[in-house]
Amino acid sequence: MIIRPALSADVPGLLGLAAEVEHWFGPMVDEPGFHRALDERIREGRALAAVADGGSLVGGLLFSSEPPVHHVRWVVVSGRARGTGVGRALIAEAVQRYVRGPGTLEVVTFGADHSGAVTSGARAFYSSLGFTPAEQAPVGPEGGSRQVYRKVLARD
Repeated sequence: MIIRPALSADVPGLLGLAAEVEHWFGPMVDEPGFHRALDERIREGRALAAVADGGSLVGGLLFSSEPPVHHVRWVVVSGRARGTGVGRALIAEAVQRYVRGPGTLEVVTFGADHSGAVTSGARAFYSSLGFTPAEQAPVGPEGGSRQVYRKVLARD
């Protein structure tokens, strides 16, 4: 597997991955705002794609920064590749590419009472990377609770 900057040609594959998780996160594939965010991050060079050895897209990540705070805006891994290190590799590559100096890395994920909190493995995944639960975030588009997870990043 390689992690590389996402390209415009990856959009259909990234939308396919988004479709796999809409039942947890709410609508994305048909949402113009999601398409704009995807296109904007790709143009800015703030989108990553995880490509399997056979060439198939197995993950993606969108990132933004307002130093010293950095944000994982969206990370997705295909169902068949979950638990194989793709998500961990995407986060590591994003930090290496986009973060300079000390700061914090934040991601919004499911609240503890959300039906996808355990099923998706998201909370356990972020905890395994050293993120800790922080304040509540606004409710997601599907009506489920959300929570910020935060990780302190040391100086380079």
